[in-house]
Amino acid sequence: MSVSEFAVGQGAYGVTLRGAEVWTTLVHAGVVARLVDGEVERVDLGAAESRPSVITTGPDGTLWFTRSGDNSLGRISDGVASVVKVGGSPYGVCVGPDEAVWCTLMDADLIARVSADGVVTEFPIGTTGAFPALITSFGGELWFTLNAGNAIGRMTVDGEVTTYPLPTDAAGPVGISGGPDGVWFVEILAGQVGRIDADGVITEVPLPDRDAKPHAVAATADGGCWVTLWGSASVVRLDAGGVVRQTVALGDGSEPHGLVVATDGTVWVALERGSIAHIQPQE
Repeated sequence: MSVSEFAVGQGAYGVTLRGAEVWTTLVHAGVVARLVDGEVERVDLGAAESRPSVITTGPDGTLWFTRSGDNSLGRISDGVASVVKVGGSPYGVCVGPDEAVWCTLMDADLIARVSADGVVTEFPIGTTGAFPALITSFGGELWFTLNAGNAIGRMTVDGEVTTYPLPTDAAGPVGISGGPDGVWFVEILAGQVGRIDADGVITEVPLPDRDAKPHAVAATADGGCWVTLWGSASVVRLDAGGVVRQTVALGDGSEPHGLVVATDGTVWVALERGSIAHIQPQE
C-alpha cells in the first residue's frame, strides 16, 4: 500500500473524479480545485462565504456542488462557474437514477431535484427537524441520512418517502453510498458503519474505535466500502460482511472528510488540513 498527498489549499472537503481529474471543494475559501497529473488549478467562486461542500460529477461531465453558505447549488461547465438558487442550507448532492441532480436541504427538511437547465423541484421528506445530510442513488431511488432524525430516508423520483429508524439511538447518521446490493452509511455519534438493503433491513457494525467519528463512506464494486474516520485521522476498508480489512493512518490533524473510489480501486480522500490523499491499497 502507498499513500501520496497533493497540496490543494486549506479546507479540502468534498471530492469527485472526472476522468483523470480529481476535483475538490475548499470549504473555507469559496474555491473549487482541480488536480491533474499533480498540478493544481483553482476556480474562485467569487464568494468566500459560499462554503462549497459536497461535490459530484454529472453524466455530461458538469461538476455540481452544494454551497451551504449562500443556499445555492454551484456548477462548473467548460471551466465556467454558475449558481442555481435552492435555499434551505444544501449539503448532500448526487446524480439520481433519472440523471438529474438531487440535493438535501438540511434546514428545510426537503430534497431538491435540479434539472440540467436549472429547474428546481422540491419534495418534503415528511419529518420536521430531521436534518437530511448526505444522499445517494440505489435501486432506482434516492437514499439519504436523516442526521437529527436518526433514520435513513428513501424516496422515489416522484417524491414518495419511506423512513427507516436506526436500531441505535442518537447515532447521528451522515455519510451514505449505494453499492451493488445495498446502501452503506455511517453513524458519526455511535462510531458505527451501517448497511440497509432494498427490503429496508438494517445491519450495524461497531468500529474498533467507537470514538473515531466516521464521516463519509464510498461503496466498492465488491460489496464493501471505504470510510473516513474524522476523529482518528484515518480511513478504513470494510469487506462485504462488514469486517474491517484495512486501516490507513493519515496523520494527526488531517481531518479526512469526503472520499471517492476510482475505477482502478484506488481511493482519493479530501483532507481539511489542505491536501488530497491518494491511497493505492494492498492486494
